[in-house]
Amino acid sequence: MRGTRFAELSAFVAVAELSSFTKAAQHLGLSTATLSQTIRALEEGLGVRLLNRTTRSVSLTDAGERLLAQLRPLLDGFDLAIESLNTFREKPAGHLKLTMPPPVARFVLRPLLAQFAEQFPEITLEISAQSALTDIVAGRYDAGIRVSSRLAKDMIAMRITDSLRYAIVAAPAYLARRGLPQEPADLHAHSCIRLRLSVSGFIPWKFVIHGKTVEVEVEGPLVVDDPELVAIAALDGIGIAYIDEDYVAPMIADGRLVRVLADAVLPTTDGFSLYYPTRRQNSAALRAFTDFLRANLRR
Repeated sequence: MRGTRFAELSAFVAVAELSSFTKAAQHLGLSTATLSQTIRALEEGLGVRLLNRTTRSVSLTDAGERLLAQLRPLLDGFDLAIESLNTFREKPAGHLKLTMPPPVARFVLRPLLAQFAEQFPEITLEISAQSALTDIVAGRYDAGIRVSSRLAKDMIAMRITDSLRYAIVAAPAYLARRGLPQEPADLHAHSCIRLRLSVSGFIPWKFVIHGKTVEVEVEGPLVVDDPELVAIAALDGIGIAYIDEDYVAPMIADGRLVRVLADAVLPTTDGFSLYYPTRRQNSAALRAFTDFLRANLRR
């Protein structure tokens, strides 16, 4: 009975934290039907409804919220018990769950993944690349990577990149059709591809004019939440893009994209930091990862 109840509670936590039966079933290696039956058995055994279900969403009831709050310290203790076995291993092992924006996943972490996997074969990295800000505690992430200025004060942070530089670019075909802007105000007459970071808003188009940072409001036919799609749309001639220079440097170099307002001064923005909660004991896998980044990003 105890084993059955533990499996039911683990299934409940997975559904609650992922807000999806489908994602939780994939995470647990179960079919959606089996997971649904497991949750139903748990609710019937406890005599309360824990989850509100619709065809499109899953949310916690008040009883579910209370149960999840009570289970989290127990699950953290379980994780620590497993983690303690790392002291008997020659190399760190375990599962390391990270969240980060797509540019970091692509330009900072991707070149290092093969080396990390070779150096720490017993650590499994789970990477969620998304632009939206994520609550790493609620999502049970071990750590996250975000713009340094956006981190909460109760987080431990380690800077991993320099300040970011942006570029304004367009395809030669677009500029031949619409003309080349001569100053930032000319962007009002152009089709601009906008990048939405999250529900909070767009990446602002900022310029330094007479020593002051000025934000120019732009419009355009396309809004996306992935910077790679911004670069692709610019290549396709849809409009002008304001984008992290790392995405488009090769395309500028080979002439597929052209710098727009090349003489304008664009402000740099904060770089990225790895961060994790101060109140959690760091796992051996996280310590290995932070030491690895510190050593290899320095080089």
